[in-house]
Amino acid sequence: MTELKFFNYDLTDQVVRLTLNRPKHNVLNIDMMNELNGVLDRVAADQDVKCLVLDAEGPSWCAGVEVADHKPEMVDEMITVFNGIFKRIDKIGVPVIAAVQGACLGGGMELAIACDIIVASEKAVFGQPEIKLGFFPPYAAIRLPQLVGPAKAIEICTTGKRYTAQEARELGLLHHVAPADEFSGYLEKLVKEIKVCSPLIIRLNKQAVKDNLGLPFDQALEKVSDLFLNRLMKTADTLEGIKSFEEKRRPVWTNS
Repeated sequence: MTELKFFNYDLTDQVVRLTLNRPKHNVLNIDMMNELNGVLDRVAADQDVKCLVLDAEGPSWCAGVEVADHKPEMVDEMITVFNGIFKRIDKIGVPVIAAVQGACLGGGMELAIACDIIVASEKAVFGQPEIKLGFFPPYAAIRLPQLVGPAKAIEICTTGKRYTAQEARELGLLHHVAPADEFSGYLEKLVKEIKVCSPLIIRLNKQAVKDNLGLPFDQALEKVSDLFLNRLMKTADTLEGIKSFEEKRRPVWTNS
């Protein structure tokens, strides 16, 4: 991989850790977002990856998108590149975890809520303060109603209020809050639960959830049953899972 300017990249035990590293507050600019999109493409293409963790250096996880990139002469490019992040995360076949240790605001909060799972330190702070500068958060306008309902989404976007990690959990923005001194261990425990599984079966589990969202029940049940019978049950890893259970041993996954 070409050397990264704004991120630290680590691939260990089939888990990618991508660390935002643009001091001081990991504010996203066009160059940084382009770099992120390139890494997301790489992760999506790697069928051996089991999980992607997005964490950050510094006091903030991500304090938003560069205000200067919102100027009329740059905003078309900025929105195109910004939207590209969400399109790519949506297509990644394995769990994407946002490990949020500090301020997670504006475009940073949009990046976090695009992930499948948010693990937050109790010191993390969330908010969509765009309205204070005369904007609205485009991705959050779509995603927040799915997480917290339309009324709360409107409140979050139109007040610009900041929420503690505990308040964010109560709203339904996230489900994991850990004490600051236990944050890393809590995250590692969650990642370990995923790491022991087959990368192929991880992908099929996520597909089973995502492909049937919003479908009528009968149609969803038919589709998920087809995926189970005609895809899952024909994999070597599912047969290995059954065999290892019967033989009382750990499975040996072949990702096939």
